[in-house]
Amino acid sequence: MELENHSRISPLLQQCCLITSANESYAHAAEDVAILTGMNVSKSAQQRLVHEVEFTEIEVERPVAELSVDGGKVRLITPKEEPSEWRDYKVVNIHCEGVKATFQENEKLIEWINEKPLTVGLVCLGDGHPGIWNLISEIEAQRIEILDWYHLKENLYKVGGSSERLKSAETHLWRGNVDSAIAEFKDDEGAKNLKKYLETHRHRIINYGYYQQEGISIGSGAVESSIKQIGRRIQISGAQWKKENVPQVLRHRCAYLNGMLSR
Repeated sequence: MELENHSRISPLLQQCCLITSANESYAHAAEDVAILTGMNVSKSAQQRLVHEVEFTEIEVERPVAELSVDGGKVRLITPKEEPSEWRDYKVVNIHCEGVKATFQENEKLIEWINEKPLTVGLVCLGDGHPGIWNLISEIEAQRIEILDWYHLKENLYKVGGSSERLKSAETHLWRGNVDSAIAEFKDDEGAKNLKKYLETHRHRIINYGYYQQEGISIGSGAVESSIKQIGRRIQISGAQWKKENVPQVLRHRCAYLNGMLSR
């Protein structure tokens, strides 16, 4: 059974446990593993196993042409009757390759990205959050920064008012004509935040129609999907985590999403 010294869990049973607990609570993983394998591995043993394993990360050999970055939230354990404490984690999705997440370790995430074979003209996608662009700015490659089209469109339509004006502004932005879009709201004080937003991200608002025709991504949906998939594990009903355990839990879930647990 290829058991290691002082271990009662075979490599195959360990794999079953890790795959199962990557998708659900340790308690439910223990129940499902018992049903599927006939072996009893308690919830505490499931948790201990996760924190003993060194998870393999994705190997990127092909030149990286596109990536997207975003952030998610994790709930930390707080003393009884104190309010919940939510903290940020960051995720990078290297398109067509895989995903990596870190908790309060942006420098490690950047170091990991910079170790990869990055192309000249690397496409980096993100929403309007300054923290995301601050992180992207540390990537050591000549970059093309693109503001997520759907985030841009969402902010545009928050202004409200004439649908004709909004549609005209959307057409301008789709073509990358920021000045023309701003001109649509030149006398509208209610659009002050939008105009500031457009000025801030002017250099990231490209000709979306052209880029789309060239097969280049114009939205950060890949990383947003990754965050949702990570959240399905770390934000299951009632889930709270010790701060020191969060990095390994993220590595565990990412290893599952990258297909590393089934190898």
